[in-house]
Amino acid sequence: MGADEVATLDALTARREILDRLIASHGGRIANTAGDSVLAEFASAVDAVRCAMEAQDTLTKANSTLPESRHINFRMGVHVGDVMVRAGDLFGDGVNIAARLQTLAKAGGLCISGVTYDQVRKILPLEFTDLGMQTVKNIEEPVRAFVVGPQKPAIQSPEGPQSILLDPAKPPLLPNKPSIAVLPFQNMSGDPDQEYFADGMAEDIITALSRFKSLFVIARNSSFVYKAKAVDIKQVGRELGVQYVLEGSVRKSGSRVRITGQLIEAATGAHLWANNFDGSLENIFELQDSVAVGVVGAVVPQLMLASAELLERKPADSWGGYDHYLRGLALFHQRTLEKIKQAQGEFEAAISLDPNLALAYVQAAFCIHNRYYTYLHTISDDERAAAIKLASRALELAPADDAVLGVAAFTIGNLDDDVERGLALADRAIAINPNFASAWSIKGYLTALMGDMPDARQALNEAVRLNPLDLANAIAALRSHMVACAGLRQHDDFTGWARKLLALSPTDVHGIVALYSEAMRLGNSAEADKQLARIQTLYPHLRKQHLRQMYLRYRKPEHQAAAVERINLSVGIPD
Repeated sequence: MGADEVATLDALTARREILDRLIASHGGRIANTAGDSVLAEFASAVDAVRCAMEAQDTLTKANSTLPESRHINFRMGVHVGDVMVRAGDLFGDGVNIAARLQTLAKAGGLCISGVTYDQVRKILPLEFTDLGMQTVKNIEEPVRAFVVGPQKPAIQSPEGPQSILLDPAKPPLLPNKPSIAVLPFQNMSGDPDQEYFADGMAEDIITALSRFKSLFVIARNSSFVYKAKAVDIKQVGRELGVQYVLEGSVRKSGSRVRITGQLIEAATGAHLWANNFDGSLENIFELQDSVAVGVVGAVVPQLMLASAELLERKPADSWGGYDHYLRGLALFHQRTLEKIKQAQGEFEAAISLDPNLALAYVQAAFCIHNRYYTYLHTISDDERAAAIKLASRALELAPADDAVLGVAAFTIGNLDDDVERGLALADRAIAINPNFASAWSIKGYLTALMGDMPDARQALNEAVRLNPLDLANAIAALRSHMVACAGLRQHDDFTGWARKLLALSPTDVHGIVALYSEAMRLGNSAEADKQLARIQTLYPHLRKQHLRQMYLRYRKPEHQAAAVERINLSVGIPD
């Protein structure tokens, strides 16, 4: 036996002495020690979890005195269930589940089953991270799993989930109908590159649920604030103002997919419904709708008799096309100019593989729209025409699809400067899907341009309530509030919204230009010089032509005149 082997054996023996001592001190009994594993039983779940946490802490301290190459880490799993005893050893599914749980733990970590969690969560001051339903080897039913760690001090982060437009001190009131948020689904495929697929499944299920008019459904971007975070379902319910939370996982292997969903009552943490849905990629829409129908049946059983509310979706003609579409969405949601350009390429690839995929057309158009409206990136007349053509083709292919209608409203209403038609498209989208936050957002903006300011503000408030934590949604709403105030010459409110906008997005061109023009109106030369210097540094290519294209779009003459006055105040911006 070599020196390294002897040292390793000595280290394992020392770790076993620690484990044996702690198991005994917590009233446990060692049943089996095959290889370097240990199987123990305890009188209670509390004793078992306490022992595991103390053991991992002690073992970590033992490692701290050694070089990293000599560290020995253990994974631990705890489950509560029936076992068979034979000659002192333990057998049965209870043992198998505990063994599978430990494989889900990180080195030096602990993973417990949902049954164990229910027995310890109110007793032990620990932090539990829900992994959702897990399919484990040789166990027929999925097992709910939680990672366990020491409780962290409660710190209110200034970057925590808060809506700048909803008072953080006053959680949103529950709507007068069943309300739900869908958290990001876990990618269980074992391949990080499949993360886009899991995100796409959750997003499509949000869309399917939102089409039930009897539900209030939080928008995707607010739900996804919780992605890759340890979440407390009760806290999620309070922050989003919902009664129910859906979480789940996606496992993709070859052409087969398994979607696991679980519905939780936010106020109590009670599990109301859970199920697995298996199928092929060709039937992916059916699987998604099955999840939605199962959730609705658990929340409002009578809706099962009225499932016509769930609009039928045309399956993609090509899985490859739909896959490119999902990849495009994942890139688009990263919200940088470069990622939006890449997303447009993915949507165009989707169109080439599936010429009937309407969502790919409308999203490709939206990429061109956002390059200009969000980033003031110059687009040519040909690109503008291409975007309008893409949006129009999407409407031809899917004239009753709420997602197509709502997204097309941006391109038609803005790039084609057809405010009236854009507003009509947004209204049709909302009639089909009253939970479509983006449609409410563009409705608010276009309604302000039409001159109906009370209705515009009502629509913007609805957009924020449906999507309270999404930065992009808040920014769009703030810009639209500025449009309403500018047309009405409500100078103080206009400045207030601009400052809120810059608090969220310090380099937002619309906010900086607003403060510059307002300083010029008030004759505050020091403030005007400060804001003009920022414009010249951040947006050296900005010209009054851009401002005219952006802001001279009101349909009422008095509102248009107010916008002209404000642009004329921006004397430091070249023509």
